[in-house]
Amino acid sequence: MRRNSIREEELLTIMKETTCEKWMRLAINKAKEGILDGQTPFGACIIKNNRLISCVHNHVWKNTDITAHAEIIAIREACKILNTVDLSGCTIYSTCEPCPMCFSACHWARIAKIVYGASIKDALAIGFNELSISNEAMKKNGGSPVEIKGNVLPKENIALFALWLKQQNRRIY
Repeated sequence: MRRNSIREEELLTIMKETTCEKWMRLAINKAKEGILDGQTPFGACIIKNNRLISCVHNHVWKNTDITAHAEIIAIREACKILNTVDLSGCTIYSTCEPCPMCFSACHWARIAKIVYGASIKDALAIGFNELSISNEAMKKNGGSPVEIKGNVLPKENIALFALWLKQQNRRIY
């Protein structure tokens, strides 16, 4: 009986959430899967026309590939699924502000909008070796047309770092 009430509560919460929060929550859940799989606390989803195209977590340690950030893998999968390298009209939801590599990949793929939760400063504070260049600075200095929206469900996204820190098998890069 309790299970049904929890499901009903979760359903009501999701129904009340904005579309932006709904997609971000999927990225958060994917990041949690990654944490439990020994990966770092990052997830990303790509949406087009209100349809989920790809949703993944970071695979840096799984693939022994320093470029296997969640955003990069999500872009690769979306390109394969849509059979194009042009992701115009897509939005990427990332649990953390994309690093310069991931921001550049979003720009090159012509992703229309980046939505993120935690900031690069939050990732730096936990010890990740991020270049401290914000997406807004990348956009301005690089002349990128990508729209940026940060600070979506920030507490939930920052909580991913705390969950990751509790893991015995955690590794940082």
